[in-house]
Amino acid sequence: MITPERIEQVTRVVERAGLNERTLSALREAFGEIHFTYCMDDDIGAGVGVGAPVREAEGFNLYLVDGRSHCMRFTNDLAAATGLVLAETDHGA
Repeated sequence: MITPERIEQVTRVVERAGLNERTLSALREAFGEIHFTYCMDDDIGAGVGVGAPVREAEGFNLYLVDGRSHCMRFTNDLAAATGLVLAETDHGA
């Protein structure tokens, strides 16, 4: 489960520090219970099971993932979420 408050905390960290490997490492250390993935937003596409981002911010979107089964999958259910995908939207900004 990922709470709205945790999503807000992660969003604030990324807005301040920028979306990069260093920030991702700091997030993993601070919030060890959450699985973090970093990619480009256009890598996500509009495939089956990909909902809208749980949060849209300047330069990135946050998506929820459920990793309780053998495979990761996107979800819109905060109670089922075990991780966040931080998807960069501004290429070269």
